[in-house]
Amino acid sequence: MANKPFKYKVVLQPLAIENSEQSAFRDALNAIPYLLYEVEQLKSGEKIAINKPGGKRSFGRLSRNDFMVFIYNPIEESLWLISHAEISDDIAAKYADDRESALSLLKGLYRVCCGEEPDSVISALALRNTVGISVETILKVYKWIWGQEDCNYPTKEGRWLSMRKLMERFGVAKKDLQ
Repeated sequence: MANKPFKYKVVLQPLAIENSEQSAFRDALNAIPYLLYEVEQLKSGEKIAINKPGGKRSFGRLSRNDFMVFIYNPIEESLWLISHAEISDDIAAKYADDRESALSLLKGLYRVCCGEEPDSVISALALRNTVGISVETILKVYKWIWGQEDCNYPTKEGRWLSMRKLMERFGVAKKDLQ
């Protein structure tokens, strides 16, 4: 038995694949579908999904509370592992297109970071889409990315590290977002 096994609730999905020659067995293993949790539904029909554990390693050990955040398109059967850089670059494009709407989006992100639900923030601030990724997608993805950061960095600032990076990139102070 391992020195320090994880004690964690799991849900097991039965899977039976008979052993066979190398390429046939590999093909059968590669055909295993991803198992994800659907955590948000988007108006576009896409879904925000998370998987746990996400694969992050800390000091060579698997981080059991890590997860990854995906945007799943059920029509295309595609998964997009969206990144901070992609979202930040999208906000930059929004700034170039419509500075006021982009600033409103940052205000919305700040409120989600403070714990408000994305749909409530969209409604309260009357946020609207401009170019690029939808406002709804950005807010709902960040809700879960920030949750993941809170799990990975519980003794640090968690979600506030990436929120501050957005504020710094766009030259926005906390007082401008409240």
